[in-house]
Amino acid sequence: MTLKNFRHISVKSLDQVSKMSAKAKGKIRSNLIAGGTDLLGVLKDKIHPAVPDLIIDLKTVPGLNYIREDKKGLKIGTLTTLAELAKSELVRQKYSSLAEAARSVGSPQIRNMATLGGNICQEPRCWYYRAPDNQFHCMRKGGHKCAALLGDNRYHSIYGGVQTAKPACISTCPGHVEIASYMEQVRAGDLYAASQLLLENNPLPAMTGRVCPHTCESRCNRESLDAPVSIRNVERFLGDYVLEHATGAKGLMKAPHKKLRDKVAIVGSGPAGLSAAFYLARAGYQVTVFDRLPKAGGMLAYSIPAYRLPKDLVEKQIAALKKMGIQFVLKTPVGKKELKDLKKKFKAVFLATGAWGQRGLKIDKSELLVSGMDFLTNIQLGKAPVLGEHVLVIGGGNVAIDVAMSAKRLGARNVTLACLEAREQMPAFPEEIQDALKEGVNLLTSWGPHQILESGGKVSGMELVRCTSVLDQNGSFHPTFDPAQKKSIEASQIILAIGQTTELEFADAALKISRGLITVDDMTMATTSKGVFAGGDVTSGPATVIHAIAAGRRAAVSIDKYLNKGKYIQAITEIASSSSKRKLVERSFKKSQRAAADSFDAETEAHRCLNCSCVAVNASDLAPVLISLNALIKTTERTLAAEDFFAAGEATCTTLAPGEVVREIEIPAPSSQSTQKYSKFRIRNAIDFPIVSLASVLKVHNGKFKDSRIVFGAVAPLPYRMKGVEKFLDGKPATEETAAVAMELAGKDAQLLGRNAFKLQIVRALLKRAVLGMTKNINTQNS
Repeated sequence: MTLKNFRHISVKSLDQVSKMSAKAKGKIRSNLIAGGTDLLGVLKDKIHPAVPDLIIDLKTVPGLNYIREDKKGLKIGTLTTLAELAKSELVRQKYSSLAEAARSVGSPQIRNMATLGGNICQEPRCWYYRAPDNQFHCMRKGGHKCAALLGDNRYHSIYGGVQTAKPACISTCPGHVEIASYMEQVRAGDLYAASQLLLENNPLPAMTGRVCPHTCESRCNRESLDAPVSIRNVERFLGDYVLEHATGAKGLMKAPHKKLRDKVAIVGSGPAGLSAAFYLARAGYQVTVFDRLPKAGGMLAYSIPAYRLPKDLVEKQIAALKKMGIQFVLKTPVGKKELKDLKKKFKAVFLATGAWGQRGLKIDKSELLVSGMDFLTNIQLGKAPVLGEHVLVIGGGNVAIDVAMSAKRLGARNVTLACLEAREQMPAFPEEIQDALKEGVNLLTSWGPHQILESGGKVSGMELVRCTSVLDQNGSFHPTFDPAQKKSIEASQIILAIGQTTELEFADAALKISRGLITVDDMTMATTSKGVFAGGDVTSGPATVIHAIAAGRRAAVSIDKYLNKGKYIQAITEIASSSSKRKLVERSFKKSQRAAADSFDAETEAHRCLNCSCVAVNASDLAPVLISLNALIKTTERTLAAEDFFAAGEATCTTLAPGEVVREIEIPAPSSQSTQKYSKFRIRNAIDFPIVSLASVLKVHNGKFKDSRIVFGAVAPLPYRMKGVEKFLDGKPATEETAAVAMELAGKDAQLLGRNAFKLQIVRALLKRAVLGMTKNINTQNS
């Protein structure tokens, strides 16, 4: 395998590196080389999607290779080799654990090249990360999956992972709900904390837990093992928990006692409007929601059938919002005059009127067709139409599915749904299509309306024509038909559900309208009218509930910033193989088929979550030693405690910023009462990497441990300091009993993977050896 050509520059100072980085401004990919033992392998195997354009050689910088001692302690230049550390008499006598760690690295050839700075800045050690030709585009490379979680994880972390990138479920969710975080709290049994996390991005989880298309599940990494985690099921359970604990002293949905003076008007009480109302009320604003219908909830209350979303649940959600102090003014249409008045009376206005209009058909006698949106709304208004035996529904989206299933449940004997798209191209969610088929709805795909049939001025059916394609070569909607293929469908009622349009009677000249939608800034949701914001279907066209919720939240953030001259209120911040999904068991018109999961189901399902994160370990031998010795890392920009220097990020194990370089490591002089030790367990001495390593600085005073530092390497994505064990050891003697308790504590926070439980045994063995190894020191003190 050959290396791609790249530029190579030998610099004369570290300041030159910083200047080159600032000049490049991210346009040029570059890597630093201090020793080369790690980087050369990375380049040769092409483990990254792209190779660097430039290699900056630090070895030519003078004055960075030294080991010296002063009153403060030991100072080591970043280009000091591991061989020099291992051989230094000063280091061996006073900082023996550092010398031992340096000596344990690889072979003499490696130690002669490898530098201290390079060792602590090496890239992650994981065979999936290091696989040639970037075979596994993992989380540490900007991907959304850690292959080790379900793969060969023998040598990976036993103390959990780090999320260096958003898990696939979170990045797929339009609302960016922190799924992994709330799942973790559900696993821990803390439903209150889980609900708090969920509400940060979704104030209507009881709604989305029943009607969300759960695109998050389509990207769940567990699917490759058995089946995706039923995220919607868990969210449904938490949503019901939120409504049960919405009020009270620790209510999950409550506004601050002190209200702000600013008033905000929201037009439309659908998911976008309710979302904005929640976040604004929580920040202390006085919020009033206006709606033309007699009940609040918008499409949640009127267009989504009760068997999908129980209406008493919607009412419960509205009641919780009312208790936050949000006022609802219903049966109040807003036109141009009313909008003008609102702009005068309120500091900001948010338009969230949705898309309630029915897109029509350009064929003769289309006035005989029934609007799908009107059909669904009338059912909720108690005006359910009387249907004949045969009903034809035109459309292939979710509204068409809802219409067809509602017609079936209202008593129509034969319901047929016809759409232009092929089955796999239908815009309706696959789960909804499957439910409709189970209900007995007949599905006619790739057929379009051609002619309305009538008898005596009434609809008697429709002639359909075969649709051969829906989109043109550019992906634009441009259906083509085969006139030689036609069929007639008998129907006493034809319901049209081919898409919704907005109704913008309120729009004045200040609002810019494009293609029937209000034009807004995508980030702020601000319209062209000062102080007026808009979001949801009225700006995007028909979308999902979670899309509308996300738009409402973005609008709330922007309104908050607008009213505070660019500053945010703290309550709103800018924008994470057993059980199976529930089967539908009961079919009725009003009964919800999506009841809440019980606590056991939710907790069990949460335990199926892989908590997708990187479990590669930090394999630097020197990292845990530097933390145990309380070292300082001095860079070209700052001075950091060693414990704060290491971090798990994309293609890095440190907190170094672009262009920032390690200059020097400073280690304070050791206490005369302390004993340093470095232990490294590995398969063969010739192998560089530890399976488990332990760096300890143990102090004894009057025969008891005091101020000890215990840091393990290769057991977690970062060097793992066992502060719980350190605290326990204070004041304890070095006995078998003390060692036994310490060993037990070492496993308290372990999160073992499928194949690495043996590493915990090694951790406990090394810890026991370190604790009992102090017996001699204590006996010497006592004598």
